[in-house]
Amino acid sequence: MAIPMLDIPKMHGPIRDELAAKLVEVLDSGSYIRGKYVDAFERELAEYVGAERAVGVSSGTDALLVALMALGVRPGDEIITTPFTFFATAGAVARLGATPVFVDIDPVSFNIDPALIEERMTDRTVGIIPVHLFGQSADMDPILALAERKGVWVLEDAAQSIGARHDGRMSGTMGTVGIYSFYPAKNLGAIGDGGAVVTNDAALGEKIVLLRDHGQNPTYYYKMVGGNFRLDGIQAAALSVKLPHLRTWEETRRSAAALYAELLADDDRFVTPAELPGHRHVFNQYELRVLDGRRDDAMAKLKDAGIGCAVFYPVPLHLQECFAGLGGREGDFPAAERACGEVLALPVCVDEPAVREVASVLTAL
Repeated sequence: MAIPMLDIPKMHGPIRDELAAKLVEVLDSGSYIRGKYVDAFERELAEYVGAERAVGVSSGTDALLVALMALGVRPGDEIITTPFTFFATAGAVARLGATPVFVDIDPVSFNIDPALIEERMTDRTVGIIPVHLFGQSADMDPILALAERKGVWVLEDAAQSIGARHDGRMSGTMGTVGIYSFYPAKNLGAIGDGGAVVTNDAALGEKIVLLRDHGQNPTYYYKMVGGNFRLDGIQAAALSVKLPHLRTWEETRRSAAALYAELLADDDRFVTPAELPGHRHVFNQYELRVLDGRRDDAMAKLKDAGIGCAVFYPVPLHLQECFAGLGGREGDFPAAERACGEVLALPVCVDEPAVREVASVLTAL
């Protein structure tokens, strides 16, 4: 049977009427930029994640950019992050003239290895961006302790991990500031692009509000140079409809992940993703390691069977052409490089028969 990576219309099925009614309501209201729908979603999101302030913005990428602008990042600054993540994490740093400084990952969690961060810090280091990759929080306690000792900020890239927890704390809310993406394929996806910045720092939150709308307050009076990073009202309204269903969708993903782990446990060609102690993994992606150089074979077999799959990510950031000027070489970050050659994302927002079918194709390799 055909099994897509993610069937968004099917996921919307039970809430389609509610979603459609809300979108028509926005259409009839004329409140498309800023306004009541954005305000309502920001309040709901802040309450859901346990942050003092949530600011809706135009995308996860713009959430990173505006957060870095609010933190005062300047050319010449260095910011610690991971080479195994979506491009926007380091791209936003580079767009402000700062330098991303990469640190290898923990091979079990795929997240930045806290034990390796300090040795990469210099007197130009101003902050750390841990990425909560694939739906599991990074190991934040040692990162936060190091940041406090060194006097640097922590920006959590929680684009893929809304709902994930570490010792009861929601991803995105533990550092100085956090960001989420509402790209349609995320656990909480808009019907276009969207993102948010969250913080418990009131002054920083106000600065982000200014920066997302060209730095103006009141209208046509500019306190600083910002950008057009606004979240559209129609996206905010759709997200308000979907937010109460997030936990149910998480449980579908977690159930599928548990069944994959059970069905593939005895096959030593595969390593299933681990949920670390004290963590709640929400599986934005289900990242299987395929060993012995057989990842491409597995991918081809799945696609031949009509099963969606993908590689996130095939090339680590330190080896990307656009960052060649940083001097990265093959072998610099072996755990990240190995992950790029082994990971394969499987459909995870699916029911039990679909999981069994995927596992059956894999084990028949």
